[in-house]
Amino acid sequence: MIPTPVDLHGDNDCSLRVVETHISRLFFVEDVVYKSKKPVVNAFIDYSTSEKRRIACLREIELNARLSPDAYLGVLDLCVDGMEVDHVVMMKRYPDSVRLSSLLGTTLAASYLEQVAGKILELHNASLPCQEVDESASVEAVTELVTAGFAQLSEFAGSVLDTYDLRRAEFLALRYLQGRGKLFEDRVASGAARDGHGDLQADDIFCLEDGPRILDCLEFDDTLRYCDELSDVAFLAMDLERLGHLDLAAGFLRCYQELAVRSWPKSLEDFYIAYRALIRSKVACLRSRQGETTAATNAQELLGLATNHLESASVRLVLIGGLPGTGKSSLAGLLAAETGAQLLRSDLIRDEILPRAEFSDVTEFGQGRYRPDLVEAVYAEMLLRAGRLLERGEHVVLDASWSSKQDRKAAEALAAEHFSVLSEFRCECPTQVAQRRIEQRLLEGQDASEATALIAAGLAPFADPWPNSTLIDTEKLTPQNALALVCSSLQANYRGHH
Repeated sequence: MIPTPVDLHGDNDCSLRVVETHISRLFFVEDVVYKSKKPVVNAFIDYSTSEKRRIACLREIELNARLSPDAYLGVLDLCVDGMEVDHVVMMKRYPDSVRLSSLLGTTLAASYLEQVAGKILELHNASLPCQEVDESASVEAVTELVTAGFAQLSEFAGSVLDTYDLRRAEFLALRYLQGRGKLFEDRVASGAARDGHGDLQADDIFCLEDGPRILDCLEFDDTLRYCDELSDVAFLAMDLERLGHLDLAAGFLRCYQELAVRSWPKSLEDFYIAYRALIRSKVACLRSRQGETTAATNAQELLGLATNHLESASVRLVLIGGLPGTGKSSLAGLLAAETGAQLLRSDLIRDEILPRAEFSDVTEFGQGRYRPDLVEAVYAEMLLRAGRLLERGEHVVLDASWSSKQDRKAAEALAAEHFSVLSEFRCECPTQVAQRRIEQRLLEGQDASEATALIAAGLAPFADPWPNSTLIDTEKLTPQNALALVCSSLQANYRGHH
């Protein structure tokens, strides 16, 4: 675009609307928007001189041409008495009625978001492999960004933000990153690092008949735009949730996932939504400092949104134990299905590493595949597999008897090693109820467990006390009520685990 001079002493008389952000002013004049950069200087922006603002304006047009080339009309040089004093980006003005934020309550919202997901995927697919982009999506780079972000938010602790709430969010975010190095490494290796948009918000997307116009990508620091593709789309998901449309937020992420044929653990999704909410909380804090009356409340609400997602992101290792017939496997299966956790069953692992064909039928505890050394081999393999899942951000449910204190100690050590939250549940019911369930299970012959009532009776005297577990009475509670109790306990556990 060729810069065009504009004389500020012109006599044109037209209606004017001005909108301010923390770094820009937008002047709405008829069918055009003029966007100027404020001469701000902070930890992530330096617009202190006219030349720096001119370069930023040119960069904004260059980058936004990737998604909406027809929306950006050029850079104008502003002159006073023939002397150049500043620069503005000239943009098409679209009706407020076609803003995505204005359309979220309509029946077409999901369709518009599908189009947006497709456009963002095109942008991501056009991102060429680059070491700098990959490095920006590494766990080290993200940790540095998160740490710097909390240092900036700390300036507002006690004035805009509650100090305890801020410190809790920081603890949760850094704990997640500490245990997830392998996850981030795998993401980068799979090509998930992209040169993205960096600031996807519903207010900056306009839904037209020939497709969406996605505006205002982040231009002032390339490394902040370089990120995991999930981090990029999580920004809009966070904004949709902030606007009260959690269902659309989830649908948008699933749509992108399906179009891209990608997968990621739910914990990483929660982490990146929280990360984006923290960025917007910081912006709201800055706007509060600049005098915007509602900004402080917005900052607090965004911090709360971030904390909720960080709590959900806290990777969990859940032990579901009890003697044979107490209903632990049924409960473990329900819990895994409800939470999206990975389920590991000792019975299935035993079948894998100790095939039944190689052993005679088991009639008593301590024999065959239930010899003490083989039992320990099964637990060791189960914990090894659990560790691989935890470091990749997966929540894990372990279904086993957990009668040995030493095995539970090993699980506790594993959770600590991977900065995960350990929760322990012990299923119980009267002996006659357990025996009846075992007999029915053996009669049906559909379950991996081969434990008999005799084995259960032999195991009971060797079961160590389990004081750290939550008791689940599977005779008094229906399966759904037992599941609800476990889910409630899990929520209380990871909220209090700090």
